[in-house]
Amino acid sequence: MNKTILKLFFVCMANILVGFTYGQEVQIELGPDEIGLNETFTIKVTLSNDKIKSYDQFPEIQGFQKQGISQSSSMNIINGQMSSSNSIIQYYKPSRKGQFTLGSFEILINGEAHSSPGKRITVTDAVSSQSSGGNVFDPFAEFFGRNAEEPEYIELDDDAFFSVSVDKDVIYAGEGFTVNIAFYMSEQNQAPFQFYEPGRQLDAILKKIKPANAWEENFNITNIEPQVVDLNGKRWQKFKVYEATFFPFSEGKIEIPRVPWEMIKYRIAKNPTFFGANRQEDFKTFYSTAKTITVKPLPAHPLKNEVSVGVYQLRENISELEVETGKGFNYNFAISGVGNINAIKDPKRLPGANLNTFDPNVRQQINRGYGRVSGIKEYSYFITLNEAGEYNLKDYFQWVYFDPIRGVYDTLSPSAKIIASGESKVNQALSSQRLGGLYDRISTENNQFSNEKYKYYFTIAINLLLLGAVILLSVLIIRKNNG
Repeated sequence: MNKTILKLFFVCMANILVGFTYGQEVQIELGPDEIGLNETFTIKVTLSNDKIKSYDQFPEIQGFQKQGISQSSSMNIINGQMSSSNSIIQYYKPSRKGQFTLGSFEILINGEAHSSPGKRITVTDAVSSQSSGGNVFDPFAEFFGRNAEEPEYIELDDDAFFSVSVDKDVIYAGEGFTVNIAFYMSEQNQAPFQFYEPGRQLDAILKKIKPANAWEENFNITNIEPQVVDLNGKRWQKFKVYEATFFPFSEGKIEIPRVPWEMIKYRIAKNPTFFGANRQEDFKTFYSTAKTITVKPLPAHPLKNEVSVGVYQLRENISELEVETGKGFNYNFAISGVGNINAIKDPKRLPGANLNTFDPNVRQQINRGYGRVSGIKEYSYFITLNEAGEYNLKDYFQWVYFDPIRGVYDTLSPSAKIIASGESKVNQALSSQRLGGLYDRISTENNQFSNEKYKYYFTIAINLLLLGAVILLSVLIIRKNNG
């Protein structure tokens, strides 16, 4: 008899390994219509002849709280043919007595939707013993002479935390601070975790923590990947879900509140079995610590409301160049460093003679990484010189900014020097400029002397005045004779 049982057992296992399966069938079983206040209601989904690879969230029931999920599997051999089934059981605990409705619902199993019409559930007073509706059926219990009772699950202590951190808590207006949102598990952690709807949770958190009056540079994290970090002499796995740098527009305080983060935390079977459900799904909510960032105003300066804030350097592509007067050349004034690259304004063009420029071409590149925003903004000028001589470009260009590390205003000025040789092109430069006004009308105006035209209009005006005088004199004479 024992040999026969073992033979059937190994036949079953062999069929599983080679994928010997039959048609798939999904069955949704609902718990009883009436339960006691100390009993549990269940929704059981069973898939025949295939494994449950993925499943959707079970529905919520008003008046009930979810109490976790367990899984079970079974195999049968009839006339030498094997069939199998896999089940997922969602447990619900009633919170009060009364009548409740589980509405019709759909649940995705392995990517396919399956529906249930729902039912009415009546919760009565607590009963003396738990009904068998919450038990997990173990098809091998009698086969191996074991008891078919539901396994007892225990919760393991975890070594994990959730964090919303910032790299600075005091900054200047316009200076950036970086926000990190991450879940941490130590390398000694034994409790099994799984992420639970991270996208939905993150959207809700960002609505609470994003400062309204600030420019955001999002690092665009698309995958949650573990990263090993050292904190206080201890190694942790960091699962980063969001990172961004914010640049406040004005002074004040930015409050980041305490926010929750929910994880699936599995409870482990106290006495694991080979075929039974050895873990049960449960949830645990972690909370971050509130943060306050103080944004200081910039020191007094004539350009206080115009300058960029950051740590910047000037990059030039020439140090000395010899050119001929009237012939143009390109000059690049590139600002690189750490800060809000998007907010960098054009360099100031200082007044100066004999150097002509046009509006520059602008190119920028922004890098987001290593907890900061950096990049370069490049201005490409086309320049011509009208007179021979030496030209220090610092006399023609400058860019003022505020350095938050040193707490001072600074100026980036070119070090390039241009040596021009050749004939003067001042007159040529003037002729190439549009003078406007009267000069624009020369080609369209009549070439007759203007005083001839004015003489004609003057004669008409004199004749009109004489006619008026004659009429006035006549009126006076008539009035005198009548008097």
